[in-house]
Amino acid sequence: MSLTSFLSNNQDVRDRFRQQFNKPPLATDKDILAPPLSNRYTLVGTAFDYLLRFYVKRLNPDAIERQWVAEHCLTNPSSPLLVDATMEIDTGTVVSYTETNLTKKAKRIIERAKVNYSAFLHSGQITDDLFESALCLAQLDPIWRAGFIDKNMGDVQDEDVEDLRNLILIVEPKLFKAKHLCLLNPTFGEASRLVGGADADLVIDDLLIDIKTTKKLDFKTTFFHQLMGYVVLHEIARVGDLKPKPSVTKAGIYFARHAYLHVFQLDAVIDRDSFSEFVRWFKERAANEYPPPKLKPPH
Repeated sequence: MSLTSFLSNNQDVRDRFRQQFNKPPLATDKDILAPPLSNRYTLVGTAFDYLLRFYVKRLNPDAIERQWVAEHCLTNPSSPLLVDATMEIDTGTVVSYTETNLTKKAKRIIERAKVNYSAFLHSGQITDDLFESALCLAQLDPIWRAGFIDKNMGDVQDEDVEDLRNLILIVEPKLFKAKHLCLLNPTFGEASRLVGGADADLVIDDLLIDIKTTKKLDFKTTFFHQLMGYVVLHEIARVGDLKPKPSVTKAGIYFARHAYLHVFQLDAVIDRDSFSEFVRWFKERAANEYPPPKLKPPH
């Protein structure tokens, strides 16, 4: 489960978000610059999330990264890929498992992606190898997020490589150059666990960004609520689990196929007088949805 599931599966939560937050209009009309080249929309979208974060790291060498979501399929004991896994007691991280053909393939994908990513950071050259690694990492994400194993793991299609090429070529670097702070795919510490998992795409200084590769330039209510969910989680804990707590005053959607970053001020959409009460309600509602696991009594 996740923040996305929490919002999509509960009508009362969506209703409360509509009451609390005022969605700003999308006052622009932009042509699509990179139309999709296949119907593998989710795969390409996730792959572009990886690719853009790689690109942003090149722009901002001091950007703070965390372990890729794809890596969780080989480091988390809940992964359906792992057999006979043993964990490190202090961290709960998998330290050994019985290798299967699938785990060997996933391991090769991750190792190759790290080599290609490192080469890109060093040279700045975006190669087909990097595109292919982004697509393969995107195939691993659903293993951790949804327990789904792609039967085509490790295989990529030429049109998807070309799609990623078109998307990255239209990125305007100035949109993602940070002055002070850059976070790549951050979570929200204990607040992410409150909703069964939540990770944002980017934080650039005081701007929280979500990436969308939809072919239609449409600021959907679901997009807005997802962003505001991140803002609430930041209010409960802190993005990136950083101390001191970073200031987040703006949020936005990067519409990748239009090379358009739609940004709005949080103070324009949040009723500050009732926000604290809303946050208290959110915490109680999430705790009811995702109760903490019961600990076994000591013998």
